[in-house]
Amino acid sequence: MYIPNSTYRLQFNSQFTFTSAKDILPYLAELGVSTLYASPIFQARRGSTHGYDVVDPNQINPELGGKEKLDELLQDLQKYNMGWIQDIVPNHMAYDGQNFMLMDILESGQDSDYIDFFDVNWHHLSFGSEDRILAPFLGNFYDACLENAEIQLGFDAAGLHINYYDLRFPLNINSYHDFFTHQLPRLKRKLGRNHPDYVKLLGALYSLKFIPSKKVDLIERADQISFCKQLLWDLYGENSHVQTFIDENLTLFNGQPGDPSSFDLLDHLLSQQNFRLAFWKVGAEEINYRRFFTVNELISLRMEDKEVFRKTHNLIFKMIDQGKFQGLRIDHIDGLYDPIDYLNRLRERVNQSYIIVEKILESHETIPSHWPLQGSTGYDFLVKLNGIFCQTNYWEKFDLIYTTFSGLKVTADQVIEDKKRLIIERNLSGDMDNLAYLHKQISSRHRYANDFTLYSLRKALVEVLIYFPVYRIYVNNGSLDEIGQSYIRQAVEQARESQPILLNELNFIERFLLLQYDDLLAQDEKNQWIHFVMRLQQFAGPLMAKGVEDTAFYVYNRLLSLNEVGGDPRQFGISLDDFHQFNQTRSNDWPLAMNSTSTHDTKRGEDARARLNVLSEIPEEWEAHLKVWREINADHKTRVKGSKRSELPDRNDEYMLYQTLLASFPFIKAEYPTFSERLKAYVIKAVREAKVHTAWLRPDATYETAITHFVEKLLDDSKPNPFLDSFFPFLKKIQHYGIFNSLAQTLIKVMAPGIPDIYQGSEFWDLSMVDPDNRRPVDFDHRLQVLTTINDHLQQSAYADLLADLLTHRIDGRIKLYTLYQALQIRQQYPTLFSSGSYWPLRITGVLADHVIAFARIEGNLAVMCVACRWLTPVIEEGQDPLGRAVWQNTEILLPFGKWQHWHNVLTHQPLSGKDTLALADILESFPVALLISRT
Repeated sequence: MYIPNSTYRLQFNSQFTFTSAKDILPYLAELGVSTLYASPIFQARRGSTHGYDVVDPNQINPELGGKEKLDELLQDLQKYNMGWIQDIVPNHMAYDGQNFMLMDILESGQDSDYIDFFDVNWHHLSFGSEDRILAPFLGNFYDACLENAEIQLGFDAAGLHINYYDLRFPLNINSYHDFFTHQLPRLKRKLGRNHPDYVKLLGALYSLKFIPSKKVDLIERADQISFCKQLLWDLYGENSHVQTFIDENLTLFNGQPGDPSSFDLLDHLLSQQNFRLAFWKVGAEEINYRRFFTVNELISLRMEDKEVFRKTHNLIFKMIDQGKFQGLRIDHIDGLYDPIDYLNRLRERVNQSYIIVEKILESHETIPSHWPLQGSTGYDFLVKLNGIFCQTNYWEKFDLIYTTFSGLKVTADQVIEDKKRLIIERNLSGDMDNLAYLHKQISSRHRYANDFTLYSLRKALVEVLIYFPVYRIYVNNGSLDEIGQSYIRQAVEQARESQPILLNELNFIERFLLLQYDDLLAQDEKNQWIHFVMRLQQFAGPLMAKGVEDTAFYVYNRLLSLNEVGGDPRQFGISLDDFHQFNQTRSNDWPLAMNSTSTHDTKRGEDARARLNVLSEIPEEWEAHLKVWREINADHKTRVKGSKRSELPDRNDEYMLYQTLLASFPFIKAEYPTFSERLKAYVIKAVREAKVHTAWLRPDATYETAITHFVEKLLDDSKPNPFLDSFFPFLKKIQHYGIFNSLAQTLIKVMAPGIPDIYQGSEFWDLSMVDPDNRRPVDFDHRLQVLTTINDHLQQSAYADLLADLLTHRIDGRIKLYTLYQALQIRQQYPTLFSSGSYWPLRITGVLADHVIAFARIEGNLAVMCVACRWLTPVIEEGQDPLGRAVWQNTEILLPFGKWQHWHNVLTHQPLSGKDTLALADILESFPVALLISRT
């Protein structure tokens, strides 16, 4: 099996192409990266900035350079002995006119070869007729868009189509007849009934009216449609009378603004289509296809269908068979109907490839041990690593500070519950209705549920989902394991406490979800029970993601470093023992899972979190500055008369904003001007995600203007600014201690069990905010130049000068690159140690024992030790470095190994010796983290 030693995540788009990646391979190879980890590279919607809106999974995206440039990149990759892990998107595709499979469905309906590809309920009760899919993309109500002539009928070589701005959908082939026969006698009079072109037109219309169905002959059907379209287009181009006839019909069908009746023809034509155009907000309440979360433009696939699996993975498997891909990253595994079945089929097909999944794990949760993969993308590692830098002792103080300043009196549990309810009723209401109706259809056949109304079942299901403690559970071979059952019982019990009036319904739902069948239940009915449970689990994941990570995380702002993907803001850090236990378990069970600290999905960059964790150590100072800043900035708020919102932004968003400033404010002054615009874009996204004063579905211009105005005033340096005078000294302090947190987490990530992943550009300080801010261009030329200079120093053995220079100029980020580089070199030299070596937590003694993190990786006669520090605000003064005996005093690392006594510090090139202990004063004599290696 291919095992990466380290990965480097690249975000491909039209501005960073395969050629761009080829140009930076020398840098990545020199850095010590073993494997390029690529964002989706398959043909996506034109202009896509991320690649997750795939329109053809069997074509390489031409905007990235296409197959030719990809092959050139892959050839160069082999020269550097580097591998390729490809991010794939099995859950969904773009709902777009460029999606030829979906467009074929819109054109041919139930006769399309792709009719079973997408997760659509073709018999939805809310629709006026069957066999139509909702198309919720209009910017206003349907009638307004129609009568404003925004919806237009067009004709070209591809046939008839409906246009709405950039949206283009083909007409149902069965509705061509209505258009081409409208006022057809007019053309007959001009040409004569025996004119060859008129006869050809009639022949085309006849053929279109009697197209064979898919069941009769799919190939003949496709050929006949293609022939008729070509004939119609040829007639249009070759006969001016035919062209005039079609153009006049187009004008007639497209109506005249100001004359509502003139749109009757187009309205009638649209009613015959296999899609139903609707206001985009309709998607929240009335939807008949499964989306990716709440994104109308992403339609989910029925990956449980083996034919869908095969056809959408053709190119992926070909690339693996050819040795071009060595591994796969599976996006949103929990969105699939049957993740276990999918992974089994995938593993059977790709055999020895490295497979990881994007999977959000709660703090008490692990990936099922029987899944045939190497692990997750590392959000669980991120959360645990981040947690040890949060000073757990001060959670009560932070609670008080936060509630006092923000005025938010509800707990995190209440915020999460409220926001999950909000998402169900506002953003996923239609999906919830569909789920409840499915349950009613199945359960109504049982006497225990005979008197349950659709309303009561829906209400009870909502309660269960609100309290569901994980993203989802997994049905395997028609049953649930004990862990899955415990999650169901936990959710139902909390639902009973919340809604005792629904006791009967909840009791039945519990039995239903636990798959406790009646003895006499037929197998087909058991299959329906299983189907419902799996459908509910497909819904539970998006609800958790939208309700918690994309909403509650923007409302409960106690300490933003904890509001991270896979994290839990209720847990104020973790103990060092818990971190070591996590790593030991990971070493035994998932040694090849990814270790991530920044990704394209994280809420903020890894070094932004490192800064924020400093606040957890100094609650009194944080509180004092908050009071000063609130008073200074009071006049910058917008006051709205006659409104409950007397001052905008509110104090909770103000609290969030101060943390964001501390987390992301640039080190370098040259970046200040662009930071203001980036920050304003972020706060708009943050307050919309919070859905308190404004939201994506209902933007509030007054509130959004007020908060951007507030940001502008905070950062205005065109005149004396008391806020900045107070802010910058505190920022400097946070930056100082945050750097040591960053270096510590960088080294630990590379040394801990798992495969370290470096997100593009994060080898320098990563102070990014949420997407799309974290996809800004990266200056790779500068990084290569810095790495070359570092190597020159190392080859000259000029360690002392280099380390002194890195510490002196730490704000430029070279010190982080150096730490990462040296750690990756050790991984390259000893790959077996890191893929299968054991993990040993090291015991610390002395007055500062709680401020040290140390562990060893051991394999045979080789030992590598990682030493880092944390919680330094009480240990060193601002401006001081955590180095030497004056700082570390009697703090020592106990060496339980016995046989390793002589060590070499890779980062400082210093030897150390000790039989039973090593002094921190010696280990951290000249650099704030240490990487020691020893052989016997």
